Amino acid sequence: MSGPTMESELPVEPQSLKKLSFKSIKRSLDLFSPVHSQLPPPDTECKKIRISHKIHVEYGGIKSVSSQPVKNSSQSQVVASNSNALVLAGTENSKKADTRSDLSITSLQPKNVGDGNTTSKGTSIIPARGTSERNLPTAALMERIPSRWPRPVWHAPWKNYRVISGHLGWVRSIAFSPNNEWFCTGSADRTIKIWDVGSGQLRLTLTGHIEQVRGLAVSTRHTYMFSAGDDKQVKCWDLEQNKVIRAYHGHLSGVYCLAIHPTIDVLLTGGRDSVCRVWDIRSKMQIHALAGHDNTVCSVFTRPTDPQVITGSHDSTIKFWDLRYGKTMATLTHHKKSVRALAQHPTEDSFASASADNIKKFSLPRGEFLHNMLSQQKTIINAMTVNQDGVLATGGDNGSLWFWDWKSGHSFQQSQTIVQPGSLDSEAGIYALSYDVTGSRLVTCEADKTIKMWKEDENATPETHPVNFKPPKDIRRF
Repeated sequence: MSGPTMESELPVEPQSLKKLSFKSIKRSLDLFSPVHSQLPPPDTECKKIRISHKIHVEYGGIKSVSSQPVKNSSQSQVVASNSNALVLAGTENSKKADTRSDLSITSLQPKNVGDGNTTSKGTSIIPARGTSERNLPTAALMERIPSRWPRPVWHAPWKNYRVISGHLGWVRSIAFSPNNEWFCTGSADRTIKIWDVGSGQLRLTLTGHIEQVRGLAVSTRHTYMFSAGDDKQVKCWDLEQNKVIRAYHGHLSGVYCLAIHPTIDVLLTGGRDSVCRVWDIRSKMQIHALAGHDNTVCSVFTRPTDPQVITGSHDSTIKFWDLRYGKTMATLTHHKKSVRALAQHPTEDSFASASADNIKKFSLPRGEFLHNMLSQQKTIINAMTVNQDGVLATGGDNGSLWFWDWKSGHSFQQSQTIVQPGSLDSEAGIYALSYDVTGSRLVTCEADKTIKMWKEDENATPETHPVNFKPPKDIRRF
């Protein structure tokens, strides 16, 4: 019995992958297509109203004008009497307008049924004045415009012309006098030395700190100099008597940075206790303790208008502070690593912040992010400063000194400091730098216990040192 039944069964043919795929697609269509087929038919009247409203909202620059024959004899097209003119933003470039004259705006409007006179309609593209190419949505019909990155201004390269030795430890801080005759430096040898700007000779040595001096500032309205160090002390020096006349007590750990308010008698100090403290210079009273950072406050600068205090911290944030109430106005979280240096532009309402990931530029007073600098120094940046000509200088932990064009963010010079004889190569590090009052000299404070002075190369020209600039293809918006 089993023999005939086995012979009657036909062998099953193996199905190909293609056939199985088609079966699966057909099963999916049978399952889901009835859902789509039950939709109501489209209402033509509703569609017409919807499109006309969209045209009215999106294409506000479209105007209907009376046609005029084109003056150029080479153009044979004559615009019809009832033509639609597409008003696009841009410059009055007739060549670009002629190349796009075959665009018909009638395709953007619902066609009237029964109107067969569509061939007599033409278009003319009229550039509108006073508007930006990006403002109108009709710019989508034009060619894609590449990002117009500002071309960098040519700056002469900087060269080292003087090396000053005298400190017995790392040189950690610097400040210039308002009359530009001398500058002071603080060191890990616990001393503050005052040097002559013109000759580089030592004028004076001040002692009083018992740890390295991390911050210095010279008042423009008084004969005072302020210093701060790892010994938790903030001192006010009278430069007529060359001695400490006030001390500001309150920090719980080392003080890393300090700044003097430009218009009122207020001193700001930030340190390892994660607090920026505001002091009354004369009464030695602490006005505010600006608490909010989660780590060391390592950079601070002040300005006469709100936000009057801006701080950078090892918690990778930048905070704007309201000096009246001692509250945070804004927090910038663009950086991923410690913000060790801040630099305010002397004339523009903008500032730059430096971190180990990159250098970013922000606008003031709102703190909008402008752009990143166009190349990475790939080191920890300890100090940064900018002069009136728009030359930004940044000093790295590996001894790299880079110069940037402020406007475009282009690095036009990358130099490396040379350690003095007898020092290790690992001692090539820049801890502080500052321009003088004129912005023509740059002084760097370094780990090999030296102070180096830099100036522009007088013999350099745009021909001998051309700008090698390539605009970025992608612009990071954060």
